Amino acid sequence: MSSPDSGRAFLHRIVPGLVGTAEIVVGPEHTAPFVGSGRIAVLATPVMINLIEAAALAAVEHLLPAGHQSLGIQLDVSHTAATPIGLLVTATAEVAEVQGRTISFRVAARDEFESIGGGTHRRVVVSVWRFDERVQRKLAQNNNRTR
Repeated sequence: MSSPDSGRAFLHRIVPGLVGTAEIVVGPEHTAPFVGSGRIAVLATPVMINLIEAAALAAVEHLLPAGHQSLGIQLDVSHTAATPIGLLVTATAEVAEVQGRTISFRVAARDEFESIGGGTHRRVVVSVWRFDERVQRKLAQNNNRTR
């Protein structure tokens, strides 16, 4: 079994310029009314954000060793144009910088006709084992509090 910190040695593989993409064809389940973020049947902002995160995962996750993954810690994005049902939306995430375990991305989303949003996104690489250990401690504290 690798040590919980062995993932840091693999961060040299994550370099500026790496790009990931993710796509969806907007369906009714991707619209603002369906997800509860509005009343007009166009691509919901939370769905665009999910697509952006999926693009970031596609850029770097395959480079991390077993037992490590990246978690989203910050998003600063705008959603500037509506996309109706039936159009293809593509999100891209390009690694802009790596500082320690934190990876910064330039992100963008566009439909078949125009840019629909973009901004920045940051993710941190964690040991799944350590992360789960912290989650389990919090669950135990909660269970003790509710008894």
